[in-house]
Amino acid sequence: MNQTETLLQRRERLLGPSVPTFYRDPVELVHGEGVWLWDADGRRYLDCYNNVAHVGHCHPRVVAAIAKQAGTLNTHSRYLHRGILDYVERLGARFGHGLSQMVPVCTGSEANDVAMRMAQAATGRTGFIATDATYHGNTALVSQLSTRRPPVGGYAGNIRLVPAPGGDVDAEAFASSVARAAQELEEAGHGLAGLMLCPIFANEGFPDVPPGYADAAVAAVRKAGGLVLCDEVQAGFGRVGSHFWGHELLGIAPDAVSMGKPMGNGHPVAGVMTRPDIMAAFRGAFGYFNTFGGNPVSAAAANATLSVIEDEDLVTKARDVGAYARERLAAIGHPLIAGLRGRGLFFGAELRHADGSAASDATADLVEAMRRRGVLLNRIGPEGNILKIRPPMVFDHGHADLMIATLTEALDEVAP
Repeated sequence: MNQTETLLQRRERLLGPSVPTFYRDPVELVHGEGVWLWDADGRRYLDCYNNVAHVGHCHPRVVAAIAKQAGTLNTHSRYLHRGILDYVERLGARFGHGLSQMVPVCTGSEANDVAMRMAQAATGRTGFIATDATYHGNTALVSQLSTRRPPVGGYAGNIRLVPAPGGDVDAEAFASSVARAAQELEEAGHGLAGLMLCPIFANEGFPDVPPGYADAAVAAVRKAGGLVLCDEVQAGFGRVGSHFWGHELLGIAPDAVSMGKPMGNGHPVAGVMTRPDIMAAFRGAFGYFNTFGGNPVSAAAANATLSVIEDEDLVTKARDVGAYARERLAAIGHPLIAGLRGRGLFFGAELRHADGSAASDATADLVEAMRRRGVLLNRIGPEGNILKIRPPMVFDHGHADLMIATLTEALDEVAP
């Protein structure tokens, strides 16, 4: 890099245009520890957003496990090694509904891609349903369900996107739209392979839907012969506090569960857990192999991360600290805050103007004001007016106090 070229210019020259970054003035991070991040100028930030470092940035037990295994052996899964088997046994004990076998992959996108192919193999059908305000990944197959940008050429004929929960979309309306979409797919000759949803509807703005909300929609899927695919990339591994999995909170029985970001605490680990009958259909239909999925280093990272979650009782911590943070957030009482959302350590606030319109620009300004004050968070939702707070699971009461104090100051900077 020459002296006149900025880091952003170099990034565009080498990675191409429009590579996403957070914040109007992007942060160059150089170090992390627990809930803290440091930039290239030595400034420290409270991380209230990153679920990749699920048990805290650079957790020493995870780092040690990765380093030890990397110094011993790393190869692909066509050789036998016990680490991935130990992990699937441990993780399988966390599931019900007969889910006991896993396809290990590297990313959430791959996991959701595999889950969709499982549904196709198990049902013999090709149609899928998702909400109209979601994101499930960026493979060619999964991107058909993701609504950030339409696929080149438009959505395929075997895809139906239904109105997302929230606003006027109550449980009955959601179920009706799913049933209607399933019927359309049947009439078009595709049939329904599966409904894919995030059980906390994270990208939809994590509305506070009650347990049982999706029961009628799930019944409609079953009636049409489809599978229920739960994307637990954001909701899983105890983040909701009351349960280990988001589908437990929602109260549904999935046929396959895809997992990603939190599994390896920053190491690229992901997977799909399913029943043996579905796995047999998938293995029979697809000659699937993933070179790096379930490799010894990834398995070591995943095993260590799961051990930290268990040994440090981070699910209980998410429940208690999340409830405390929401209570503190509710006490702010700012006119822009129209309501609170979320569970455990996945929560936030909906911002609206006095006339009821979405305060999208104000929410964007608030995110930037928090960054300038040393707190990292973001926004989400179809209108971009929902403050999204999703810190590492080691986030504690003191961190919540600092975040709320900073947010109170930052809100005074934003026009109501």
